[in-house]
Amino acid sequence: MRKKILIISGDPLSINSEILIKSWRQLSSSIRKKIYLISNFSLLKQQLEKLRYPSDSIRKVDSIDDNVESNVMKVIDIKIKFNDPFKVSKEASTKFISNSFKLAHKLALRKDVMGIINCPINKKLLRKNLGVTELLASKCKVKNNSEVMLIRNKSFSVTPITTHIDIKSVSSKLTINRIINKSITINSWYKKIFKRKPIIGILGLNPHNAELRKDSEEMRVIIPAIKKLKKMNFKIFGPLVADTIFMRDYKKYDVVVGMYHDQVLAPFKTIFKFDAINITLGLKYLRISPDHGTAINLIGKNKANAGSLLNSIRFINKYGL
Repeated sequence: MRKKILIISGDPLSINSEILIKSWRQLSSSIRKKIYLISNFSLLKQQLEKLRYPSDSIRKVDSIDDNVESNVMKVIDIKIKFNDPFKVSKEASTKFISNSFKLAHKLALRKDVMGIINCPINKKLLRKNLGVTELLASKCKVKNNSEVMLIRNKSFSVTPITTHIDIKSVSSKLTINRIINKSITINSWYKKIFKRKPIIGILGLNPHNAELRKDSEEMRVIIPAIKKLKKMNFKIFGPLVADTIFMRDYKKYDVVVGMYHDQVLAPFKTIFKFDAINITLGLKYLRISPDHGTAINLIGKNKANAGSLLNSIRFINKYGL
């Protein structure tokens, strides 16, 4: 039984049609056969024509059980009416994305599906402005905040303990159990996929780790979590000082865990640019996305970099279970 790869085309007002077709043209026929795109057929066709790519490179199918020739992209049509393919309303986009994820989640639970890749999405279109990490964790009924956003390339990964929340809320969301549960998820995933324990570095929250004041988050939450993880025989170190770790010492670790989103994502993207993918760990299936946004300033210009989506597809093809 050949397992399938599901790709959600994502935000209709984006570079997604461009990176999809650019990635497709670089894939082997063996990978192409596995891919089913969840999209709006008419919208995708019109956007590809605008970019001067042949519209006969896509074909509508009824389900992932339909097998067609490998040199065309198989599209499961999400039937939403878009009046203009380049002036898409928020209401239509929200409905389209909601329906796409409902179908993808349902299909991803099947044993013949490797997992989901979703192309970039404006988070304002998601329920309560959550990120996709939180959305799918909710659909999978993940408990104890154990889902993990892992930004990864072949040499290094980062993870934020808190994800898409305001800075003012970070401290109140940091708990010993949250750090422990997410570290367990990372450790288990590395052992399952790469057959080894990862070396994990944990950052402090405050400048200079708050000089380890007794009332600091480092002393109350982060250090107690690290001590418990060490007792569980994890290869874990910290709290590391955030303002210097990304100069050189990050190379000592497989994963650096930060306390909030931009603490680790901003330096990671500065160093590695588009050489990264976003993986959600702890779900009932593997979910990946390119590690960049919708890039609305590049729509229709045929200048988008498809590298991250291409790496996402190749990763899921290699490691999808």
